[in-house]
Amino acid sequence: IRIMEPMDIVGKSKEDASLPKATMTKIIKEMLPPDVRVARDAQDLLIECCVDAVAEFINLVSSESNEVCSREDKRTIAPEHVLKALHVLGFSDYIEEVYAAYEQHRLETMDSLKGGKWSNGAEMTEEEAAAEQQRMFAEARARMNGGLPTPKPSNQDPSLES
Repeated sequence: IRIMEPMDIVGKSKEDASLPKATMTKIIKEMLPPDVRVARDAQDLLIECCVDAVAEFINLVSSESNEVCSREDKRTIAPEHVLKALHVLGFSDYIEEVYAAYEQHRLETMDSLKGGKWSNGAEMTEEEAAAEQQRMFAEARARMNGGLPTPKPSNQDPSLES
């Protein structure tokens, strides 16, 4: 396994890697009390730290995903491998949210392919899509727990319940 450098993940070089400065500045301001000001140099330093942290996190998760994939004698890292890697690395609290983001991306990708060579012509209603998403959540939970159903956390957003 080759250890990836931040430049392998987010750009040609570390200087090419960046996060949207306006967005990061807004996040920094939202996290602080309204009467606290942050010098521009300090903002730049925080943003640089975020770039490094994101690159390190991606490196960590991708390396563990590769290990999970290898243990299963697979050659391609699948979304399930990433979810298992998050669990192994102690990020279980984020698995459902990450899976939901993946499913949303998948649904949006399917929408963009409608009418193309990948479309089967069938369209889902919003309710059908939500029901299918919940079914896939349950399947993913079962796979993550070796086939055992997992109780849903009680602090889950009620809007996600079906």
